[in-house]
Amino acid sequence: MAEQIRIGIVGYGNLGRGVELAIKQSPDLRLDAIFTRRNPDSIPSETKAYSIEDAEKFIGDIDVMILCGGSATDLPEQGPAFARLFHTVDSFDTHARIPEYFEQVDAAAKASGKISVISTGWDPGLFSLSRLLAEAILPEGKEYTFWGKGVSQGHSDAIRRVNGVKNGVQYTIPVEEAVNRVRSGENPELTTREKHLRECYIVAEEGANQEAIADEIRNMPNYFADYDTVVHFVDEATLKAEHSAMPHGGTVLRSGKTGANSTQIIEFGLTLDSNPEFTASVLVAYARAAYKLAQEGGAGAKTVFDIPFGLLSPKSAAQLRKELL
Repeated sequence: MAEQIRIGIVGYGNLGRGVELAIKQSPDLRLDAIFTRRNPDSIPSETKAYSIEDAEKFIGDIDVMILCGGSATDLPEQGPAFARLFHTVDSFDTHARIPEYFEQVDAAAKASGKISVISTGWDPGLFSLSRLLAEAILPEGKEYTFWGKGVSQGHSDAIRRVNGVKNGVQYTIPVEEAVNRVRSGENPELTTREKHLRECYIVAEEGANQEAIADEIRNMPNYFADYDTVVHFVDEATLKAEHSAMPHGGTVLRSGKTGANSTQIIEFGLTLDSNPEFTASVLVAYARAAYKLAQEGGAGAKTVFDIPFGLLSPKSAAQLRKELL
C-alpha cells in the first residue's frame, strides 16, 4: 500500500470522535495524534493525545490537521493559527461569517504555503455544492433548503438556558406540505413559519412553572418566535431513552424552467442517524483532497467550490473513469 496520509485531530468532542471512526474506514489515512485542551490522559482513545499547546512540535510529522472545534469561539482563533503551521480542514458553519473567516485563514495559509479547506460538512459543504450545481443548470428557478428532521444543537442549548429547565432537546422539522408544494413545481413563496416547525422535549426542574417555560420558549426571538413551536414535558429517563441520539439531514431543491416552459426539479437529500459522524466523514474526505492539493504545490484557503470531486476519493483518476463515470 502507498504511504498513508498522517492525520492529527484538534478537539475530541462528538466531531473529533467521529473523525477518528471515519479514519478507521479509510485505509489510505492514519490517525497519528489527538490534540486537546483537556487533560490528555483523560482522552479515551487508543491514539495518543497531547496538549493543544504541543501541536507545534509536530510540524513535519502531521500531513493534515482536522480542526474539530466549534464555530462560535474555537475556529475563529484556531483556523488561522493552525493554518500558519499545518495543512488544515475544518467545518466552520456560521454562514454569515464565512467570507470574513475565509480571508483570515487564506492570509495565514498563503503566508505559510499551506492548504486550508474551510467550511466542509453537509451545510455548509455538500448542500452548498448542490445549490451551486442546481443554480448553474437552472438559472431561471428558485432554491429551497429544508433542514431536518434533526436535533439542532444551538436551539437545544438555547432551551436549556431557560429558567426552570433541567434538560432539553429541540428538533427542527420540515413542513411536509411546503416540501410537496416545491416538488410539484409550484415555486411557492414560503415564510420561515411555513417551511419548518420546531419541537421541544423538556425536563423541567421540580416545582417549575411549565406553562411559563413553554411560553418563554415559544416567544424566544431569533430562535422560536418566527416558528410554530411545540413544547412537550417529559421525565429524565424518557429524554435519555428516546432523545439522546443526534439524527439530522435535510433536502436542497431547485425548481426551474427550461425551454418553452418545461418544469425541471433538482433534489439532493440526506437522512442521517448521526450528524457528527457524517460531518466527520466529509471532513476526512476533504483532508485527503487537501493533501493532494498540497502535493501539487497549492497554498491558501479553499472551499468545497474550489476542489474537484475526484480529489476526495482514494481511487486514481483512471479508476474513477472506469468504475463511476
